[in-house]
Amino acid sequence: MKTPPMKWPMLAALVLLQAGCAASGTPASTTHLSAAQCRDLAALRNNAPPTAERNRSELAALRQAGYDPSRWFDPNYPEDLQAAQRQVDRWFVAECQQVPPG
Repeated sequence: MKTPPMKWPMLAALVLLQAGCAASGTPASTTHLSAAQCRDLAALRNNAPPTAERNRSELAALRQAGYDPSRWFDPNYPEDLQAAQRQVDRWFVAECQQVPPG
């Protein structure tokens, strides 16, 4: 008698694992930007003079969006920076519109 191949149970387990990872994604209520980041980004968007605090806040948001400025040679520059900027812009629109600039 021939034994069934072991790939089917493994495949089923992988499918269930994948479905669990996809279903557990980021909760909709999660905020990505702090109130200070919203304030600083709003100020920078309204042409307020840049300060060290505002620059650090923007850099922290870009890092949170996946940009890593510490790489010496980045073959994906400037695309990775621009992608992070677009992500921060989406977060800003979704989370920061009620914060007054200043």
